[in-house]
Amino acid sequence: MKKLLLMGLILTVFYTTSKGQDTLLLNLEEAVEIGLQKNQAYRIKINEQELIKTEKQAALFAYFPRVNINNSLSRQSGQQFQQVEGEIIVTSVNNNVMSSGLSAGLPIYNGGRLSNNYKAARLMEEAGQQDLNREAQEVVFQVAQQYLQVLLDEELHELALQNLENQKEQLRQIEGFVEVGLNTLSDQYNQQSEVARLETVALNAKIQLETDLWAMAELLQLEPNVFPKLEPVNISAPQESEFLGLDLEPLYEMSFQNRTDYKAQQLREDGAKRMAVASRAGLFPQVGAFLNYNTFYTSLDTRTFSDQFLNIYPQMTMGFNVSIPIFNNFNNKLEVARSRMNWKNRQLETDALERSLNQETKMANENFKAAIRRQQSTQIQLNAAAEAQLAIQEKFKLGLSNFVDLAQANQQLATAQSDHAQATYTLYFQEILMKYTLGIL
Repeated sequence: MKKLLLMGLILTVFYTTSKGQDTLLLNLEEAVEIGLQKNQAYRIKINEQELIKTEKQAALFAYFPRVNINNSLSRQSGQQFQQVEGEIIVTSVNNNVMSSGLSAGLPIYNGGRLSNNYKAARLMEEAGQQDLNREAQEVVFQVAQQYLQVLLDEELHELALQNLENQKEQLRQIEGFVEVGLNTLSDQYNQQSEVARLETVALNAKIQLETDLWAMAELLQLEPNVFPKLEPVNISAPQESEFLGLDLEPLYEMSFQNRTDYKAQQLREDGAKRMAVASRAGLFPQVGAFLNYNTFYTSLDTRTFSDQFLNIYPQMTMGFNVSIPIFNNFNNKLEVARSRMNWKNRQLETDALERSLNQETKMANENFKAAIRRQQSTQIQLNAAAEAQLAIQEKFKLGLSNFVDLAQANQQLATAQSDHAQATYTLYFQEILMKYTLGIL
């Protein structure tokens, strides 16, 4: 009784809280759309993809010259050295100086570093897009899974309430039979105990429903005052499926062709290979072109600012520079070794993902087939339990069966109803899981 009262109190808290919420009616498609808009992991992936795009742009513009303009304005106070007619004159004055310069550098040959860096960045951007697509599928999968769980909770709660009401009605009948002497008081007490047990079952089902509804709201990142109300979906068991007639090999091939996380891993492996090639550029000579333009103005010169800055002091230098690596404390070889290690690790990750895809596809296929068999068997179980309960109930009314047989038949029927509901929703979900595993969700 204490346990029953405690559950009733918890249920009251859930009910009172939900009464203060705004109800948001959602179907599965709308729930998925909200999930894609507000899911934290998916939004983080979008932000990361923007950075990857910028990195690719930086790798592309590395082909172009680097251009900088430098300006400075200073004031020198104290001794100033001036050369006048072959003599150095030292005076103590204030000298205002303004200088400006433009520098540009263009890489001509760098051992293929720029081209390989750009190819690697382009591959990484494409890999990031594939990861983003897989993350979207992950959101769809999570929302669908939680959505179906809530619908299953609702059906189990309805079944619990229906069974409770049926047993209450049967209790009223037994109480009437006891009054006329057709049943004993022990039958009445046993039925009262069964009704109390089913009240606890109904309370547990309600609490589970409320808990999963709150989990759904959290998954969709709904506002604190918004409470989801989910529309039902057609969960009729599919008689035929496009996957059932396929062997494992076609399913494996479909998984490798459509799984975007596998495509992303292949692209990252190719990108790591390009980076390994780019790292070897430090072992070769580097050739570049440069241009420097500088000018300045000084207050020690009595000529005008425009004459000094534009005509007298401008100086321009252009040319080529060649850098030949001789010995740099093995830093270049260290970079090559790190890049090769990263490439080899990516290859190992690709091999591991291939094995994982094979295993996931096989398990999803087996579970899908098992879910079909379970749904069919629970349907037979439900039909048989309903017929048995009806027959025993009629016998009980006629006094040809005892209470123990009737209680057992009622429990078997309730179990069969619950098993059939769970098997039906599991089958519907297993097809979604199959599509998710194959990368076509």
